[in-house]
Amino acid sequence: MLTKQKKVALWVIWVLLWPSIFVLIYQLQPPTFQGHEIDLLSFALLMGIVALFPIIVNGTPIFFIHGIGLTVFIYFGLFVEIMLTQMAYIILFAKLRLPKNDLYKIPLNFLMFMFVSIGAAGVYYLFGGRHGALEISSPMDIIPILAYSLAIILINQLLLNLIRTFIVGLPSKFFNRSLLWEGVSNLIILPVALVLYILYVEIELGAIYYVGVPFVSLSIILMLFYRSRRINDYLQRTSDIGHELTEKLEVSEVLDRFVENISTLLDVNYAYIYDVDESKDWLTLIRFYDATEERDFPTDDLHKFEGISGKVWGNAQGIYYHSRKQWEEGNTKFMPEEVESVISIPILRHNQVVGVLTLTSKKKRAYEKYQYMIVDILTNYLAVAIENARNYEETKRQSEICPLTNLYNYRYFEKHLQAYFSQLQKNGVPERIALILLDLDHFKEINDQYGHESGNEALCELADRLRNIISDKGTVARYGGEEFVILLPNVNQEHALHIAEHVRRKIANTPFTLHEHILEEKNPVQVYITASIGIATYPDDCEDPMELVRHADRAMYMGAKRQGRNKVASYEKVVETAE
Repeated sequence: MLTKQKKVALWVIWVLLWPSIFVLIYQLQPPTFQGHEIDLLSFALLMGIVALFPIIVNGTPIFFIHGIGLTVFIYFGLFVEIMLTQMAYIILFAKLRLPKNDLYKIPLNFLMFMFVSIGAAGVYYLFGGRHGALEISSPMDIIPILAYSLAIILINQLLLNLIRTFIVGLPSKFFNRSLLWEGVSNLIILPVALVLYILYVEIELGAIYYVGVPFVSLSIILMLFYRSRRINDYLQRTSDIGHELTEKLEVSEVLDRFVENISTLLDVNYAYIYDVDESKDWLTLIRFYDATEERDFPTDDLHKFEGISGKVWGNAQGIYYHSRKQWEEGNTKFMPEEVESVISIPILRHNQVVGVLTLTSKKKRAYEKYQYMIVDILTNYLAVAIENARNYEETKRQSEICPLTNLYNYRYFEKHLQAYFSQLQKNGVPERIALILLDLDHFKEINDQYGHESGNEALCELADRLRNIISDKGTVARYGGEEFVILLPNVNQEHALHIAEHVRRKIANTPFTLHEHILEEKNPVQVYITASIGIATYPDDCEDPMELVRHADRAMYMGAKRQGRNKVASYEKVVETAE
């Protein structure tokens, strides 16, 4: 992105250089076109028409006025060629309707193409090229013309790379897609340009109209061919994105990959993905993309028909705008002030709007109709992918969560423990870890006396107590039956003993309330339950994650159960006692 100072400098340089170079060329090579004024007007008209059908490759317009400019240059000289070429670029910029921030491209391109013309003319003269009505009767006569055409392509590409690298500050490759397209298109245009020149030498004005029609037709055909190729590329990339999204991913991954892909596929400055919250009857923003990474996550929720996205939700129909004037009234609150173009499409699932996707660009006319259709296809993929991801997350959650206590189960815990150790070893972080394993004492008696439903109540209440005690300081899981395990990162043995003792007291000193008991009395009963607790720490007691569980289990059984229950024991003490 150019700074304001650079943009002003470009205009100043253009004002100083452009007329001066024009005057200098006129003095060095005075044009002789007396009697050919109508011809030059016809050439200018033809170049202007061709300028209306550019091909945009990598943000660079490619069009075929150089084929006409070749005839003008060979016959009338450099000054006339530059004059008509610059006029054609005025028509091109009028068609492109550059936004205010991009107006600096006008002086930049005028200067660049003037230097292209001068450089190519120098190559033409170097190979012995002359002006006027030349007789092309042998291959040697074509060499200066071929050299001129090749110089146009190469000098143009060289200047583009220099501008992108040193002025705009973007990475650029010399051999890229735009160079390929310009080379191929000029290869196709060159024979037509030669025919135009040869016929003009013979029949003058009539040649412009004889060859002009196929010249314009060829420009239109090449533009349509490139557009069809571009649409095919979009469709292929859309298919690839769809396949990628429908993999078994979590919702956050689906949204991240979607935004990442669509921001490279289209010109997107800001992207919004809303989720319909049916319980509150509004749109909640679940993903926001800012290409500059300067804006905070918007916090405004939208009601139906509020803002562009709310309107799309309410009507269940997509819209797109070319410029701010089309949508500005009543919607400025929800859009950055620099936004111009907008695509907003409902995300449908089972014929119901489940969300809204809104893409915006700072450029006017940033999106075409076929791009709107591409985004519509992608939102269908997105809807399916989000539903699949949510189903996947729910299935995964159910496989990792104990359905009774809503704590993690042993399967998840062992995977989590293994992954945690692997990450520590990968990062080379010297971190202490404590593991607490507890088992309820005489729990079979609870089940026998009060019934299994009361036993389940006690397990659920214990799970709630452990969650409240540990909170976000560690991971709590039901390891099996009446066994529970707690993983505590960055906790040494002394601290772990303190936490374990706190847990033991919270279990032993506060009675458990049982509602679903099998006793004859209907009122809830309160029972006291105790737990035996074992502790092991890493790296003091082990080197392997599963050893940590085994050592804590041994500490719990040998140091707490065997020593009378309702106790806390560490693996270190058990080992010392055994020795």
